[in-house]
Amino acid sequence: MEYNKRLFDSCKAIKEKYDELNKQLETAALPMSQLKEVNKQLKHHKPIVEKFITYKKLIDDGQQDEKLLEHEKNQDLIELAKMELEEIKISIPRLEDDIKILLLPVDPNNEKNVIIEMRPAAGGDEASIFVADLFDTYQRYADKQKWKIKIMDISTNAHGYDYVFFNVTGQDVYSKMKFESGVHRVQRVPLTESKGRVHTSTITVSVMPEFDEVDFKLNPSDLRIDKYRSGGAGGQHVNRTDSAVRITHIPTGIVVACSQERSQIENREMAMKLLLSRIWEKLEQDRTDSIANLRKSQVGTGDRSEKIRTYNYPQNRVTDHRIGLTLNKLDQIMQGSLDEIIDALTADEQVRLMSELKI
Repeated sequence: MEYNKRLFDSCKAIKEKYDELNKQLETAALPMSQLKEVNKQLKHHKPIVEKFITYKKLIDDGQQDEKLLEHEKNQDLIELAKMELEEIKISIPRLEDDIKILLLPVDPNNEKNVIIEMRPAAGGDEASIFVADLFDTYQRYADKQKWKIKIMDISTNAHGYDYVFFNVTGQDVYSKMKFESGVHRVQRVPLTESKGRVHTSTITVSVMPEFDEVDFKLNPSDLRIDKYRSGGAGGQHVNRTDSAVRITHIPTGIVVACSQERSQIENREMAMKLLLSRIWEKLEQDRTDSIANLRKSQVGTGDRSEKIRTYNYPQNRVTDHRIGLTLNKLDQIMQGSLDEIIDALTADEQVRLMSELKI
């Protein structure tokens, strides 16, 4: 009976670990932090264990069929065994592929909420307008996913947004939204264009996992916290009390601000979340020598030639350049129907990781 023995052994070890963790839950009084970690591991391993049980049964059944074919004289039983063995031989490779996908390394940030920064890059007013348009798309997509969006900081102008920071909370947000990091290019006729010429503009999107203060040990003396009254353009978003908060992380020089909430406490909490995500970026930058700056690798310079995706309005077309995917349904996508693009990017990531999997 042919099957991937290394894969089988890996799954068997995971099954044994899974059973051991379940036993811990039943017999030991675990502290809350450890209980949370055990449940997290059980949740992660459960799909693999369930597939392995099916996988092992197929192998056992196939081996029994092979033995039966060696010794059985009854022709009817022989024919049944042959048919079952043929089905098993077809099913096993498919199941092995499913298991390999489940065994792929998981980004530890996949389950985290995110903080997203959007800014116009090349194209002037039209870029500002598209920041607002794409932000609306993300809001619609979040609604479909039953996620919640909260604006952390925003600056508006007569046409659109100078920038917007917002956090998205819900289930597995980073695992989907991480693919939005980069330069987004839009091609369309601006409302101010009298001759009907198509203009090209770009905006940058940076997606960062959201962290809590427990994820980082910050020295309070390394923080300078200033409170001020926000002002300037912004319409209903302007906070008219002295509750805005600016936090400076002195060792790195990172500065963040939040003025969207009504109290200093709430603004401080939101600003800390943004600060911690920015510090994560800095740590990633320091840890990866091949990337001079993680955020720059995500958004580049904003030049028109750098892009992850193009939105062509005259042709109702969206192209994701990372995987060569083109969809002629821009109108639907801008209404928040991003699943087809994100699912394709997820599948591409799985294929790449699969090629690196040594099983």
